[in-house]
Amino acid sequence: MAYTHKISVNYNDVESGHRYRLPAIYTDKGLVISHLRYLAWYHEKSESWKERSVFSLRLLIDYINAVPKINKASQLLKNFTRALVTGTIDYELLTDPLNLYWRLRELPDANTILFHITHYTDFLALQDGYSENRINPFRESTNWEERFYWCAYYQKQANVFLNHLSKKSEAYVNAKQTRLVAPVLVPHVKQEKTATFPEEHLDNLLENGFKVNGKQDFRSQAITILLNYGGLRKSEVFHLYISDITLHPNHHEEALVRIYHPQYGAAPDPKFKNRMDYLQATSSVKPRNTYRLSERLYAGWKNPLLTSKSGFFDVIFNPPEKAKDFLIAWINYLKYQRVEPKLSHPFAFTNSIGEPETLKNYQRKHRRAVESIGLKSKKELGTTEHGHRHAYGYRARKSGLNQIEIQKAMHHKSPLSCLVYIQPTSDDIRNKMKSIEK
Repeated sequence: MAYTHKISVNYNDVESGHRYRLPAIYTDKGLVISHLRYLAWYHEKSESWKERSVFSLRLLIDYINAVPKINKASQLLKNFTRALVTGTIDYELLTDPLNLYWRLRELPDANTILFHITHYTDFLALQDGYSENRINPFRESTNWEERFYWCAYYQKQANVFLNHLSKKSEAYVNAKQTRLVAPVLVPHVKQEKTATFPEEHLDNLLENGFKVNGKQDFRSQAITILLNYGGLRKSEVFHLYISDITLHPNHHEEALVRIYHPQYGAAPDPKFKNRMDYLQATSSVKPRNTYRLSERLYAGWKNPLLTSKSGFFDVIFNPPEKAKDFLIAWINYLKYQRVEPKLSHPFAFTNSIGEPETLKNYQRKHRRAVESIGLKSKKELGTTEHGHRHAYGYRARKSGLNQIEIQKAMHHKSPLSCLVYIQPTSDDIRNKMKSIEK
């Protein structure tokens, strides 16, 4: 019987000598070795990217096992994409001729799956021993497809640093061709409102929410200040070393917080080349973005805009005086709560037994704190931990910062990324119109 399972394997790259812990697809015919080689080649990609690639290929294999024989690969991929978009269930007869029982997927999700399969099969087509054509070959672009490409090209170039170094000749070639099985056209939606943590409840959360048996949880309090008043992504906090938080050299009542690249940022000891080298030599842990997505110590890394050749950016508190509040919470955490690690590691926030604190543990504490002050923890209400970064962006706009300034404060590579925080809501526009009428 045909089947697919996701497993974890240790993959040894003979040519480079490197060893990787990778997700893999195991079928009734054995491991899909070519996909393992593909993931090893793109080992620098995020864990979520690798997991999504595995998931996408498993779906395709399940579909191939379910359909009658189709000789043309591109036709199979087209039918597969249609099955993703429409589902495979006949709701009138309450049956599924393919026995897959797939419900329809949202269009962005279907396009992501198609991207991963196309990317993998393009990789296969370039390997020695693979004589088959691409499963999703190129065809000549239509006139409107070519125009869409140039619109996207110029918009991207306008926001890319050193765009004058890009080759326009390559763009002409790309504009003339498009995929035979193209992504499904997704309706354009301008997000109406960014869900931010309600400002009127923030002080109550920090002062009364983070308490365990009547004692203040300074660790969670300090992390939340970094998210809301420092604008950090929730995963960035868990890459902090204890040496990354110091007194500001010019403002001694404030904290200076620096977020380093978890692998290639400068090590606290200059004897080591970078943080990956430092961790390998001094501790039993790895850079936390290199763990598998399912592993406890994993923390993501979104490649923010760094501002130093040493591989870091400074946290910019807004309002600036909140750097003092963070320093107080940090000192209290160090004095009364931090458990020193039994096995040496440099991470700033530790749990009750001295191991590095985890994102999931903080999320549980944040949800409990939110509910303890009478709120519901929901993403659409802005009351999850990610609502704090949105609150930072919204506050930056209300305080008068322009688009480029918000980009720098929130460490986005593109000035377009912060538009979600600065675009006015319908209520904002109505209120402005009312003020004009007066």
